Amino acid sequence: MPTFLQERAKFVVSEKGRQSSFYWFFAFFVVSGFCGLIYEVVWVRLAMASFGVNTAVVSIVISMFMAGLGLGSWLAGRMMHRVCENASLTLRIYAVAELLIGISSLAVPLELKLGRQLLVHFGRFSAWQSWPYFVMVGMWISLTLVPWCACMGSTFPILMAVIRGNAHSPLQRSFSYLYLANVIGALLGTVVSAFILIELLGFSGTLRLAGSCNALLAGLALWLGSRIKPIRVTGTTAPVSPARTGLYQLPRKGVLVLLFTTGLVTMGIEVVWIRQYTPYLGNVVYAFAQILAVYLFATAMGSRDYRLWAKTHEPGESTSTWSLLALFCVLPVLAVDPSVPLAIGTFTGLIRLAAIVPFCAIAGFLTPLLVDSWSGGDPRRAGTAYAVNISGCIVGPLLAGFCLLPAVGERWAVLALAVPIFAISTVVAALKPDSSQGKKSEWGRLAICYLAATVLLMFSKNFDEHFRGRVVRRDYTATVFAAGNGFARRLWVNGNNMTGLSPVTKYISHLPLAFMQRRPTNGLVICFGMGTSFRSMLSWGIPATTVDLVPSVPALFGYFHSDASTLAKSPAARIVIDDGRRFLDGSTQTYDVIVVDPPPPVEAPGSSLLYSREFYAVIKQHLAGDGILQIWYPAADGDSASTAAITKAITESFPHVRAFRSFDHVYGIHFLASMQPIPTYSSAILADRLPPAAASDLIEWGPGANPKQQFDVILSGEVNLQSLIDQDPSVPAIQDDQPINEYYFIRRWIHRHR
Repeated sequence: MPTFLQERAKFVVSEKGRQSSFYWFFAFFVVSGFCGLIYEVVWVRLAMASFGVNTAVVSIVISMFMAGLGLGSWLAGRMMHRVCENASLTLRIYAVAELLIGISSLAVPLELKLGRQLLVHFGRFSAWQSWPYFVMVGMWISLTLVPWCACMGSTFPILMAVIRGNAHSPLQRSFSYLYLANVIGALLGTVVSAFILIELLGFSGTLRLAGSCNALLAGLALWLGSRIKPIRVTGTTAPVSPARTGLYQLPRKGVLVLLFTTGLVTMGIEVVWIRQYTPYLGNVVYAFAQILAVYLFATAMGSRDYRLWAKTHEPGESTSTWSLLALFCVLPVLAVDPSVPLAIGTFTGLIRLAAIVPFCAIAGFLTPLLVDSWSGGDPRRAGTAYAVNISGCIVGPLLAGFCLLPAVGERWAVLALAVPIFAISTVVAALKPDSSQGKKSEWGRLAICYLAATVLLMFSKNFDEHFRGRVVRRDYTATVFAAGNGFARRLWVNGNNMTGLSPVTKYISHLPLAFMQRRPTNGLVICFGMGTSFRSMLSWGIPATTVDLVPSVPALFGYFHSDASTLAKSPAARIVIDDGRRFLDGSTQTYDVIVVDPPPPVEAPGSSLLYSREFYAVIKQHLAGDGILQIWYPAADGDSASTAAITKAITESFPHVRAFRSFDHVYGIHFLASMQPIPTYSSAILADRLPPAAASDLIEWGPGANPKQQFDVILSGEVNLQSLIDQDPSVPAIQDDQPINEYYFIRRWIHRHR
């Protein structure tokens, strides 16, 4: 055999074996996508527990996750460009990457806990409630996540190189093949983790399962690599150079601009959807899971359609798709308008959510089309293209969450994100050759899409716009508005009805303050709400600090209380915008009374971090020796597991606990906890302990005519703690790792169908 042919010999397999290998590669990426989604969801939550439940921390985690994917894709693409002709060697590299990803399931939780400990230590010597803290958090999270996520991002170009080295001829659409598999896996990961795994296994158990799957992939990759046999061929398979003329007659690098833009818009619009759909899907973890699942399902369908379409069409024939993408970007503003009659029982939310399907499907069609067009099956070029797309995915949520939503609100944020897509569709139509068929119809379709989008934006309304006399505040965390008159005034956060004026919020402060065996000297309120509990604590004439996560919530204090301005300016009052748990981590202050009013409903995302044993361990470090903690639990009918788990967590953390049902003996429980015995005072003694201003505040809204009657109502509703635990004695106490109150799908489904 000539020397030249010996040098050009490469590893190939028979046609039958080659097709079988491709099925293996598809399965690899389904499992890989499944694991990757699990890592993203769980790591976000673990970071919130370590560094604070706020938008900044979530944004940092997601940004670093995506940055790692992009970096890994780019670096691996450059490396694979040199070794991709040896499929067996490349499979071994892929196996190493999967094994490292599996190790991250054990390493990342430990790294995040270590970061929290370091920041607690160094935070005492720096400003905690300012940007330096988030700079430190960002640095630590980047050191923690980027290396592991780079391994995840590397798998795309690595497996593309395997396919290229295992094929008789270059496969120019190998990226879309793997992309479809990855999206299907991510869809499965979303549904299975959110609705099954986390509830059954907790966060750590779910991570261990994902890590085991990655280790299994590594073993299978090594086994498959050992099956590839070298045979000599008499031809060459030199890489196909990408066409010099760009897609849609754009400059050659114009495809990268399109990839960046689609990444920015798709991820940015997802942030907007979360706010728009909360009123219909609820403020629970399953709301986000539903949005993500529909998003991924539609994306998978779009990617599949592209694979079928590409068999008979050229990439340049997709020009009209961009105008449809722009129109469907705007379509959900109509679906989330409360005046649109889409209410059909329990399916209302899903019916409205269906409006995002066309946009996601077309985005799923275009993204692999663009990467395939740019890469031509070359792992190096695919790695670059995918990295550019991911960089847009990083910018999009930051732009939407920190700029567009606070400045203009949901509807006009959608318009701002649709503008780049309309611009692309206009340029693509303009560059279409005059001699080509359908040039005029292309402009006609674009004009119709422009007109339809304008009508949708002009005549639709946001959820808050249907409330007369509302006062709206927007920030990077939430859209907050207040509406109503007199005692019917209510507070909404992202469309979720949070609270109203109620004696319950007065008891939250007055009950523990009155049970103190000495006159209290200070207090802390975690979760501001309407400010009623904070106002009641100030009526005792003591310094009071309140902490709330959403900047716009305390800004509406004056809407609910006429004396809010005077109270807020009092030297005794301190209002802090922060996560309550993180605030305590950065403080050395102790308090006689700490009261917590977690956001409703009890299933609210992140609420378990205010009911967990780890949170109570932090509380004890800041509670005076004879101090009292009050935890308000908005008990939900039929959720006996949450009631038992919350009761267990607080009774296992404090030696002395008492529980009282709310003033109406129906809704909610006040838990009082202390390291010292809580006396069994009568209502008369408790009433005598109130300063005059506090007594007036307590009876302001009844139901009692005087403080004694007011306390009579609450003391008559004392609950035996064991009776609460006996509602579900087998359930474990709430921990950061097991948020029992937030994940309830299986136990409620089984209960309903038993």
